[in-house]
Amino acid sequence: MSFFISDAVAATGAPAQSPYSLVIMLAVFGLIFYFMILRPQQKRAKDHKKLMDSISKGDEVLTTGGLVGRVTKVSETGYISIALNDTNEVVIKRDFVAAVLPKGTIKAL
Repeated sequence: MSFFISDAVAATGAPAQSPYSLVIMLAVFGLIFYFMILRPQQKRAKDHKKLMDSISKGDEVLTTGGLVGRVTKVSETGYISIALNDTNEVVIKRDFVAAVLPKGTIKAL
């Protein structure tokens, strides 16, 4: 039995700890969680919302599905029409725009 538990701990039980050590440890883990996960995620969401609000007619966009096209119509309900070429036009939800591309990107492809 002494292989897994040292003799001193087995004889006295658990070592005495401060009652506040658990609270301090949980607070430190909470701060790490906030600064490593929550804060960057909130920043990305805020930047994406700003991108969605800045989309206007004539912008060249890249969707999350990989489509590249020019915005032809922006509706108030949250949908946009994208012209992929002269004959094809698709309607997608505004949230699925991954990036607004610089002017002339479509011609360069």
